Formats: sequence, structure tokens, C-alpha cells
Amino acid sequence: MQLKKELIHQIQFIIATAKDSAIRSVDTERVLMYWQIGKVILEEEQEGKERAGYGEFLIKSLSQTLQPQFGSGFSIRQLERYRQFYRTFPIASALRTQFSWTHYRTLIGIDKQDKREFYIAEAAKNNWTARQLERQVNSQLFERLLMSNEVKDVLAVAREEKLPSDAKEIIKDPMVLEFLGLKREAAYYEKDLEAAIITHLQEFLLEIGNGFSFVAKQKRIHIEGDEFSIDLVFYNRLLQCFVVFEIKTTKLTHEDIGQLQMYVNYYDRFEKQDFENSTSGILLCADKNDAVVKITLPENNKNIIASKYQLYLPTEQQLIDEVKKEIEKLDNEETDN
Repeated sequence: MQLKKELIHQIQFIIATAKDSAIRSVDTERVLMYWQIGKVILEEEQEGKERAGYGEFLIKSLSQTLQPQFGSGFSIRQLERYRQFYRTFPIASALRTQFSWTHYRTLIGIDKQDKREFYIAEAAKNNWTARQLERQVNSQLFERLLMSNEVKDVLAVAREEKLPSDAKEIIKDPMVLEFLGLKREAAYYEKDLEAAIITHLQEFLLEIGNGFSFVAKQKRIHIEGDEFSIDLVFYNRLLQCFVVFEIKTTKLTHEDIGQLQMYVNYYDRFEKQDFENSTSGILLCADKNDAVVKITLPENNKNIIASKYQLYLPTEQQLIDEVKKEIEKLDNEETDN
């Protein structure tokens, strides 16, 4: 006799599910343990706050007592982290069971409350792993979205208090594509960048924003006998529209914008259903002149976006400099008006 494959698969699924559940249960208990330790430490520290250096003495003494018995999880640094954990998340019922301790370790390292709230909402909504959360924080996702949006709008979309009304609310500029593994010093053809994106499609979908699904690459369209190829086509369920991508490994030109506008118009006229919103177009380019982009497009444009890509994670100072540039640009526009 031979066992049925369906029976084996069913039992394998039960075992795997039970293991995953056990791991999550253990991690949830660990998070609560660290939270409770932090609570006890902070409350004791506040009791003895009149004594100079009591907090430092308390942490050091606890570590000397606990570390030999329970290991490196009770080093001075870790105990300080548990204290900060409780200080940052003082309500136990507000802790999210889908977050591991590694998630929380990243979150307590974020000093600004609105920024931390954004990452909490995005990580919960998109079911980010701890590694995905860490990568988004390291690539300054929050700051990149702020370059073209208000803090309250960014938070509202993250918390799902409102749906994005146009692509600018979820598309980042610049996009950070370090996961492609391409060296920034080398020269690349557009087909190389496209091939790398397809190879790392899951990471790319996470980077470009929420609600995207892949539709096609090198989508061929015919217009009165002439054939054209659109580099990448996606669909966004939040915007309820097609999103066409053109990849440029050089500085963006007004001709590139015109080409993408033609593709957007084609999708609006021949592919879009009546219940769907207007197609959006993204020009992913190595460099761009924002003034050229602005003048080339209509003043009320919401459908064409030019976004630079970077093949490496930006430093914090680079992001600060970019944000300052955007603020100065807005100030100048208000002065001109």
C-alpha cells in the first residue's frame, strides 16, 4: 500500500503550522518578559531618583547578578534597552502580537514619535518581517515620502485612515535599489536594470509602495502599425489603476517624459476599464532636472512622476540634505507666488 500524497501534505501542513504557532507564542512571551523587566527597572529607578547615579548603579548591579545565570540577554546594554522599551511603549495592551522582539528593537531606536508611528502602522499593515522593517528604516522611507507630502498625510495613508488619491502619496523619490546588488560605479544598460528588478521583484514591489502587483515586462503595444515596448507594467489596488514604468539609466529628458505620457494615454484609452482610475506613469531615472520635469508636464499633472533611483542606501546626512533642498524649493515657490 502507498500513502496518499494529500494525506502526507495535510499532516506536513499541520506540523508546520503548529511549529510556527509555537515560535510565535514563545516570541510573544519573550516580548512581554522584556517589557515587564523594563517596567520593574524604570519604576525602581524612579523610586531612587534622589540618589545620584542610582539608575546607572541599578543597571550595572542587575547585569552582574543576572548575566552569569541567564546569559548575554542581560548585559548592561540589553537591560538599558528593556528599560527604553517600556518607556517607549508604556501600555502592554498596545503591543502588537505579530511583532517579534527584533521588530521592537528596531522601533525603540527611532527617536521621533510620528516617525515611529509610521513604521508601526506600515509594518503591521504590510506584515513586514523584522528584516524588511529594518531595511525600510535604514533606507529612510519616512523621510523620502515626506519630500512630497505632509506628515499628517503620510501618517493617514499608513494608518489606512485614508486611501492615497494619487501616486505621489505612495511613490518614493529617490527609490533605493541596493537589493539589486548592482555596483554604482559601473555603467548599466536599461535592460540590465530591468532584468535585475525582475529577479528581485518581491523586494522591488516592497520598495515602490503599497498595493502593487506585477502585470508585464516589455509590454508590446501597436499604434497604427508602429510597435512600442513599455518596460514594466504594474497594477495598484489602492489607486485602482495601472502604473507603467519606464527605466532610464541616464539623466531624464523631456523626450522621455513625452514617451511615457504616450504610454499612459494608450493605457487610458485602450486598457483601462470604466470603473478604474486614470493610469499613472513612473519614470525611474539615474538623474533628473526637476524644473524640466515641472515645465514639461501640465500644471495640474498627477499621473506622471519622475523618481531617481539609487543603488546604495543613503546616509542620514544625505537624506537631511535632500529634505533641506525640498524645503528651500517650496519656500522659493511660495516667494515667487
